[in-house]
Amino acid sequence: MNGPLESQEFSRDPYPLLAALRERGPVQRIRTGNGRTTWVVTGYAQARAALADGRLSKDTARYFAGRPAHRNLAPAVSRTMLATDPPDHGRLRKLAMKAFTPAAVARLEPRIREVAEELAGAVAARLAARGAADLIEEFAVPLPIAVISELLGVPERDRAAVRRWSNTLFAAADPDDVVDRASHELSDYMTELIAARRDSPGEDVLSGLIAARDEEDRLTEPELVSLAVLLVVAGHETTANLIGNGMLALLLDDPLRARLAADPGLLPGAVEEFLRYDAPLTVATFRYATEPMELGGARIAPGDVVLVSPGAANRDPAQFPAPDAVRLDRPTGHLAFGHGPHHCLGAPLARVEARIAFEVLLTRLPGLRLRDRSAGTGALRWRRTRLMRGLAELPVTTSERRPGS
Repeated sequence: MNGPLESQEFSRDPYPLLAALRERGPVQRIRTGNGRTTWVVTGYAQARAALADGRLSKDTARYFAGRPAHRNLAPAVSRTMLATDPPDHGRLRKLAMKAFTPAAVARLEPRIREVAEELAGAVAARLAARGAADLIEEFAVPLPIAVISELLGVPERDRAAVRRWSNTLFAAADPDDVVDRASHELSDYMTELIAARRDSPGEDVLSGLIAARDEEDRLTEPELVSLAVLLVVAGHETTANLIGNGMLALLLDDPLRARLAADPGLLPGAVEEFLRYDAPLTVATFRYATEPMELGGARIAPGDVVLVSPGAANRDPAQFPAPDAVRLDRPTGHLAFGHGPHHCLGAPLARVEARIAFEVLLTRLPGLRLRDRSAGTGALRWRRTRLMRGLAELPVTTSERRPGS
């Protein structure tokens, strides 16, 4: 039996359930699908505090030590940088963040725009030929996949497989053994890619991480593989959802779409509001209390699991008035990329990719429309995922006349 956070209704629209939980109190205990209980943090102030609280550990290896193992996830997937605490987390993060400094991201902008233009051109051709396209499959996913793959040196021929393995890792509807198998396939692939890059290094980030491992001995081999896995998975999943969710908001709001098309200078602020309004990450990754603590009036015992919901926090009316509406005049401060030591290190890259994606789509495809807007968002298919919030497809058409019509 699924718990409320694993239900199909939650995948389709998590916000009513999260709002109901928050109305009962900003920190509530619920039962999960495996019959256990967990704390869910839905209030903004409490979520922000929890994300930065050192008493909430992310060290899953320590948490599960000595417990019966019911899963067979590859260590490179189950023990990534996300599942570490300081000081190990800081050491790994310092190495990885070199790829995402403002200067490094700025150097990528021309290539990101080039890929976005190519994809938008292909979508335009599909619309002209068939009158319909899928913005998720044909734009929102391929753009960040191409960018992170080029950063890490993943050959184009392998990107479809990498995407498939990554999607499976987050698929709530897939059996555990399918997810476990995908974790090993992705881990094995990255191990082989690292070996190939070690023999023939390039200018990519992966070659730089290998150098840190081999020359400075700052990374163990398992850490190197897990960091590569994390970068390739996290480097596209969140951004694809940001682009898809943001485009849906634009396709449902004609005045906003026209305003942004007329003034692209508003796009950075729009990206922040899309991140708040429909966060790519509904629920943050696993945390547990290492000592007794109080949060939002709840008394949390050592060993209790705590799930922080950025999606809920970003719609807390105590922090964001009229939270269910898209407004470009809001102050920043959303938690879509987290907060504290685990704040998403790829956030600068995701922001640039999304800004360019929206600008290119708005300028190249001004007539873009939802294929069946009259059916409302209830007709759209959302991915059944663990943690993530993203569309399975975004069917679009165009108001522009097709040749010969």
